[in-house]
Amino acid sequence: MEGFKDHIKLFEDYIETFINDLNDNSVYKPIKYFLKLPSKRVRPLLTLISSSLYSDDIKNALPASLANEVFHNFTLVHDDIMDSSKIRRGNESVHIKWNVNQAILSGDAMQILAYKCLENYESKIQKKLIQIFNDTALKICEGQQLDIEFEKEKDLKFSDYIQMIQYKTAVLLGSSLKMGGIVNNASESDLELLYDIGLNLGLAFQIQDDYLDLFGDEKLIGKKIGGDVIKRKKTVMYHVFKDISSSEDSRFLDQIYDDNKLDDLTKVEKITSLYKDKEVNIKTRKLSQEYSSKAISLIEKLNIKNDNKTGLIDICNKLLSRDY
Repeated sequence: MEGFKDHIKLFEDYIETFINDLNDNSVYKPIKYFLKLPSKRVRPLLTLISSSLYSDDIKNALPASLANEVFHNFTLVHDDIMDSSKIRRGNESVHIKWNVNQAILSGDAMQILAYKCLENYESKIQKKLIQIFNDTALKICEGQQLDIEFEKEKDLKFSDYIQMIQYKTAVLLGSSLKMGGIVNNASESDLELLYDIGLNLGLAFQIQDDYLDLFGDEKLIGKKIGGDVIKRKKTVMYHVFKDISSSEDSRFLDQIYDDNKLDDLTKVEKITSLYKDKEVNIKTRKLSQEYSSKAISLIEKLNIKNDNKTGLIDICNKLLSRDY
């Protein structure tokens, strides 16, 4: 199995060629800009890692890994429009740097380019890749719709929130791992395990993202601290707080969320203080670790060499620690 940095270097070289091959039509300018923004390339990395479990030559997985990355970035371009986000990865969002119409059109082009990446595979493998890609794309749309609807809801169940982030975020990590197995004709049992590993890893990853949005370092995460609170998003910490609090405390939290007279900084400070008082930050980190542990337990069931299992477990831990 290649070293971790080798996977990244291989993909960065591949996506650079992809970007350079795009022509000079203005529709591609935002695409080139966005794909060059600082990124840890989590999804394509998972595809390459998954492929390396079954083959020493992971170059065959590069088109699939690129499809996952381009599709993921397409969703971000459109998410930034819907969320009115001005900053992405420490830089201007596409709709701010250009305009909304340009962002929509270039985002649409990114989605098409993602599918075109799958043209590189023979029909049998391509069919499997397109099936999982289509299922994943629809679930992401469903998850985004739920996310929009949940902003106005106060009586959500924790299970509703988990379903939303599973669809919006985790399914793409699941399909990224599964696609690495598909291109190497892995067994159906391993393919399902890879998908479930990715789902649990994705849930752990998103829960950690929720945590970092409020308790992270703005310079490291590339966006404004407390952005989810300002947008009135009901993240995992909101649900953890509700689950352990009295009705009175729950109402108080909603009052802060809904108070339009509070400036953004005050609102973030008040909610951060509430969460700390109830140790919501600690409980959230623990919840992320629980999903991570489940992903690791599923890795043990894969029909691959133990050395490869150890490598995959190590990579999962590094992804969650953001330490690479």
